[in-house]
Amino acid sequence: MLELRIERENVLKQQAKIFKSLNILVDLCVVLAAFIVACKICQRRNISVTIDNYLWVILAILFIWHFLMKYFRLYVSLRTLSVWNILMSILKVHLIGGIAVSSLIYLLYEGEFSRVLFGLFLTISCFSLAIERIAVKMTLGNLRRKGFNYRNILIVGTEAKALEFVRLLEHHLYWGLKVLGFVQSKDDSQLLEFDGYKVLGNTDQIVEICKNNPVDEVVFYTLKYPQNNMKELIADIQELGVVVRMVLDLYDLRMHRSELSLFRGEIPILTYYPNVFDDSQLFLKRCIDLAGASVGLFATAIILPLVAIAIKLDSKGPVFFSQERVGVNGRVFRCWKFRSMHTDAEKRRSELLNMNEMKGAIFKIKDDPRITGVGRILRKTSIDELPQFWNVLKGEMSLVGTRPPTLEEVKNYDNWHHRRISIKPGITGLWQVSGRNELLDFDEIVRLDLAYIDRCDFWLDIKILFKTIRIVANGKGSF
Repeated sequence: MLELRIERENVLKQQAKIFKSLNILVDLCVVLAAFIVACKICQRRNISVTIDNYLWVILAILFIWHFLMKYFRLYVSLRTLSVWNILMSILKVHLIGGIAVSSLIYLLYEGEFSRVLFGLFLTISCFSLAIERIAVKMTLGNLRRKGFNYRNILIVGTEAKALEFVRLLEHHLYWGLKVLGFVQSKDDSQLLEFDGYKVLGNTDQIVEICKNNPVDEVVFYTLKYPQNNMKELIADIQELGVVVRMVLDLYDLRMHRSELSLFRGEIPILTYYPNVFDDSQLFLKRCIDLAGASVGLFATAIILPLVAIAIKLDSKGPVFFSQERVGVNGRVFRCWKFRSMHTDAEKRRSELLNMNEMKGAIFKIKDDPRITGVGRILRKTSIDELPQFWNVLKGEMSLVGTRPPTLEEVKNYDNWHHRRISIKPGITGLWQVSGRNELLDFDEIVRLDLAYIDRCDFWLDIKILFKTIRIVANGKGSF
């Protein structure tokens, strides 16, 4: 029976490899077909394009698309990937892939390349891959609901957290994961069933249970099993050809994202993140920052002479003002602005503390007497913020984030306030586009900042940027 079990597991693994290879081949064929269809559409519209001229571009596209689809985990099992995750991953592939291929064309291609062709290809490829992936997922999901291609799960542990896992599986029947039964700790009172499922024995009998039942996977959902015996037990279960999984997130912690990874490829580490950002989101955010900073610095260079003359004629002092601000997790950087106050503004701050209109760890006066005449115009139009694009280019700030606080403000933070500096500060943010001039309580500002951190994604940044442009254009106040 042991030999049959191991042989079955090997067959399943081989089938998975074949399915993955077939999936890769189909994806590359879809991408290639999308390029050919785009060429045909251009030719029918009398746009001069021939596939022969773009062979190296096609090869680059296939290589980059394959790499990005692996990077965004589109070749892992579709069982647990939601439709939304699939769509967003495919969109990221085409956004990043489009930038990468466009850069290669600009650097290496000497002739003219049709932008219409490339735009059509990206659109057709994105829609085609999305339709293909969703169709495959729905087909496999329907087969699993009908009892085909399912895997039997044995759960070790009868704690409350184990029930959450069971409810998740029951809610997603299309994953094809079926709870065969439970195994309880030998120290617990012996049960015959748990939440309607059979209790097949205790932790000392796991190997025998796997031998006598069609178990595909064993999931450890308990901390009660002796750690010194765990290594031997896992080896015994794997010898049967059964997959072993250990749920490490057993603590009731309110974290936004946890991730299991290998430190230096050797030591497994469970990491709890205080925000929802992942590597792909950070990469996209940095791409937006670089593009926005480049445009912003170009605009700054154009108006710099006029602003510099106005500042110099209005009051004595430098054109630029810099101040130490707190960035990611307490890193200090020098934030740049066009000077909008008199040079003795910092010295006079202590004299004006009783005029502070804000409640909490922030200082703000509506009609601040330290602001110069030109400074009021610069602040009203947000022109004073333009030099901060240099901070964005250097990676000290982002286009969208939380307001960069001063060192003095951070000293007065409560513990929960500190999470607002767990990301890069931004030129604009959710607070600034949500009635910023009406908020007088610092706690409310922090709650908006934390709402941004908890919700942040690519499209929210785009939405905030467009809102910022509209607000600035309408002259509704400074940032």
